[in-house]
Amino acid sequence: MRDISCNRASDHLSCDPAVIEKSHQRSTAFGLGKNDKPDILPLDRSSLSMLLEQNRTLHLHALPVMETLYEQIVNTHNMVILTDAHGVIVHALGDDDFLIKANRVALNPGVTWSEQSKGTNAIGTAIAERAPTTVHADAHYLSANHFLTCSAAPIFDYQGNILGVLDVSGDRGSYHKHTMALVRMSAQMIENQLFTAAFENAVTLHFHSRPEFIGTLVEGIACFTPGGRFLSANRSALFQLGLPQTALQSHTFSSLFGLPLSTLFDHYRAAAPGLLNLCLHSGVKVYARAELRLSNSVFQHYSELPAMAETVATATATAATIATTRPKTAPRRLSSLRYLNTGDPHMAALIGKLDKVIGRDIPILITGETGTGKELLAQAVHNDSPRKNNAFVAVNCASIPETLIESELFGYEEGAFTGARKKGGQGKLLQANGGTLFLDEIGDMPLSLQARLLRVLQERVVTPLGSTKSIPVNLAVICATNRNLRELIAANLFREDLYYRLNGLVVKLPALRERSDLDVIVERLLAETENEGGCCSVAPDIMALFRRHSWPGNFRQLSNLLRTAVVMAGDDRIIKLEHLPDDFLEDVQAEQPLPASVIVSPAAVAAAANDGVGSLEDLALAAVKKAFEASGGNVSATAKALGVSRNTVYRKLRLR
Repeated sequence: MRDISCNRASDHLSCDPAVIEKSHQRSTAFGLGKNDKPDILPLDRSSLSMLLEQNRTLHLHALPVMETLYEQIVNTHNMVILTDAHGVIVHALGDDDFLIKANRVALNPGVTWSEQSKGTNAIGTAIAERAPTTVHADAHYLSANHFLTCSAAPIFDYQGNILGVLDVSGDRGSYHKHTMALVRMSAQMIENQLFTAAFENAVTLHFHSRPEFIGTLVEGIACFTPGGRFLSANRSALFQLGLPQTALQSHTFSSLFGLPLSTLFDHYRAAAPGLLNLCLHSGVKVYARAELRLSNSVFQHYSELPAMAETVATATATAATIATTRPKTAPRRLSSLRYLNTGDPHMAALIGKLDKVIGRDIPILITGETGTGKELLAQAVHNDSPRKNNAFVAVNCASIPETLIESELFGYEEGAFTGARKKGGQGKLLQANGGTLFLDEIGDMPLSLQARLLRVLQERVVTPLGSTKSIPVNLAVICATNRNLRELIAANLFREDLYYRLNGLVVKLPALRERSDLDVIVERLLAETENEGGCCSVAPDIMALFRRHSWPGNFRQLSNLLRTAVVMAGDDRIIKLEHLPDDFLEDVQAEQPLPASVIVSPAAVAAAANDGVGSLEDLALAAVKKAFEASGGNVSATAKALGVSRNTVYRKLRLR
């Protein structure tokens, strides 16, 4: 596959003139003018939700790769973009300073970057040419996009169809010759993962003529039915086999590799099977490793997935020499301080402080009400730290019985106590060695254990129960509490020396009612329910109600409420008052946050909702009418039933 990239001559950067000219001609034919204002309107909410649903598998496999790619280019005035097969942006990650510029040309989810919409650009042209493409500066058709430099690579499915495009876009001054290499490798990585995931009940063979290349981006991958019939192969496999997909359809595992499939099964019956030695039909010898993911087979041998290159400096070398391998895991959810910075000034200031101490061996103490997201913040700190590739171990000091917490934290030797495992147990402190230990509800740690924890933090050694040997540990410690530790110190319930050892940086998470980014939080929580077929929006009057509620349970309460409301809303796709739980409405009554001057019972609200009225004002009025009718037109009885004054009833009834 050809690569339509840019060539540098001295300080001048230009793209393949023939390709750009052909793309410009297409752009003109689409009726675009070079000075036209670009269409930057995104899809509406329902269409965007459908786009995400249609591209769920692509997004699932691309997200961890995008995160890794972004880590390679962070702080370079660039962003990483994933689009669907038509150039509509599905997801984007970017530097804050560039996001402001990006908004001018709408590099946001739901915006289309096909050639028909934006003229010549890396995404649209990569789709049109079916090849990796770099478009720099004034090579873009629209003059509004001349400040950009973009490198894009199409992502193909196992049948050769374009599934989407991976792109890095940035300020024209940020161009780097290694960017395209990183984009191409990342796209290939996504392709390989999608390819493997497409064949669940199959024999998947990973092969190459050099054993060290197995598990890298250049390995060949071929899939076969449990009976050995050829299913499909990735691009590297097609190159190594020397045959197109159409010709391979008549082949079997045996005809391609000169070995009965039963021999492969026998090989993996061994306790520690090594690489297979196979011979291609062309006579070339290759090494191979297989995944036997068969629904009716007891043999399971999972291969490793390639990871991103370690540094940009080596990105122009062959993918085989720079790729590493990592165990196959589910794609991790994006969790970083950047992800948690959703527009609230308190959170922005807090994150700014944390950014300065990450990786500097300064203990962090997170305070705040229950449910404000202390563990999520701790996890984000870990993910942004140099320890991110090692363990994050969370311990809730309040949930472990006092009789077990010592063994849970420090571990124990065989026979240390009645019921101890035969070979002993490794404690949380040792499990976190090299990584991060998160001690939640540290204020509830028994006083007797606080001295032992202090010793670990000072001497960096752990002595398991029943052992005389101290084991060195290297870990970062993050603690959290919703209690006032100073008051506990005054009551002799918490050691003062431990407190001052833990509070290198103390940050207080704001309660949900104190935050100004509730709309963004609700949107993100709802987005998480989309994997379960959830709805994607909240009615404006309900959103206004949410803003006035005190949320005593904070994120935990809001998350549970939304999950319940999503189920109640069903196919409505919009959360309305009738979808909210009764206990929440009772809390609302106590706080009286309704815009209507009448406070109605959950039963009255439900009854009114069943009549087809939707807004809060309409529901309140309908509830008054129902109570008025039920009382036979008695205003006093209506007011008493609703718990409001007679004047309120009169005022509401005059709204007719």
